[in-house]
Parts: sequence; structure tokens; C-alpha cells
Amino acid sequence: MHDDNRENFFLEILKFGLTAVIIVLPIRLFIAQPFIVSGSSMDPTFADKQYLIVDELSYHFKDPERGEVIVFKYPKDESRYLIKRIVGLPEETVIIEGNTLSVTTKEGEVLPIPEPYVVNEGNGNSMTLTLTDDQYFVMGDNRPASSDSRIWGPLPQDDIVGRALIRLLPLSSLDVFPGEAE
Repeated sequence: MHDDNRENFFLEILKFGLTAVIIVLPIRLFIAQPFIVSGSSMDPTFADKQYLIVDELSYHFKDPERGEVIVFKYPKDESRYLIKRIVGLPEETVIIEGNTLSVTTKEGEVLPIPEPYVVNEGNGNSMTLTLTDDQYFVMGDNRPASSDSRIWGPLPQDDIVGRALIRLLPLSSLDVFPGEAE
């Protein structure tokens, strides 16, 4: 009798583990994945070592939008993942003049881009860049410490993994859609 109970116990543990894998694995592979912020390029919005959950599903149904914080494969080394903010959309012209950022939309409208999340200014040299229909211009919130589209060019849409969905750790900064521009 005692062995039957032990066998049932292990069978139940095995069923539970298998069920957990069947549920968790597809979520991890196709819907959301963890990401740990590395470095200071997004200070003060995101700090080094913060733990995020990245939404990988939304961009299959809608295009990324200006102001969203995204995780993507670094175009120069796709084994590395970076986190930045979208400031320029496909077919727009991004204009940086000193600490001022604006875009000319594909319809020809010039829009100044307010950036209340930028505390450490320093966009670098002035530049103007026109994006193709599958490119985004991304920048870190900590401009002097960020390697972004100003340095390595536009981000191909295919390199976008997803957007920051939840900041889990540290618990004191728990947030849904952290860093979203209003």
C-alpha cells in the first residue's frame, strides 16, 4: 500500500511538471520573454539589472508606435539584445539639432517630439535621416550614454522582438508598460 501512494505521488508530480511545461513553454517561446536591462543607456527610465517581461505578441497585430520602449536584436550583432525608445517611424525623416528632436512625417508634417523622459541631454551632432518603409529610429533615454540609431543607423523592423510589458524587479518599481511616453 505504501508503495502505491508513493507511486501515485510521483505520477502526480510528473503530470504537474508536464502540464506546467505544456503551458509555460509556448508562452515563453511565442508570447513573452524575460529581459534584464544591462547598462545605463535608458536611465532614469530603466536602471541596470531591472527585470522586464517583453510582449512578443502585440507587434504581430499592430505596428510599433513612437514613444514605445522596445527590445530588439542589435543590428550589428544579432546575438545581443538592446532596449531603446522608438522616436522615428517608417518613411519619416528624423531631424536632430542639438538637444531638439523632430520628425517630418511621410505626409510632410513637421512634428516636434517632446521628450519628458530625457534627463541627460546630449543628442550629439546634428543629423537628418530618412527612414525606409521597414525602418525605425531608436534612441536611449540617457542620450550621452546610449549607442543607438544615431551611431549604428536605422533599426530594421524584423529585428524588433517586442515591447516592454512589465517591469518585475525590483518590486519597488513594478509597472505595466513601463517607460511608455504619454
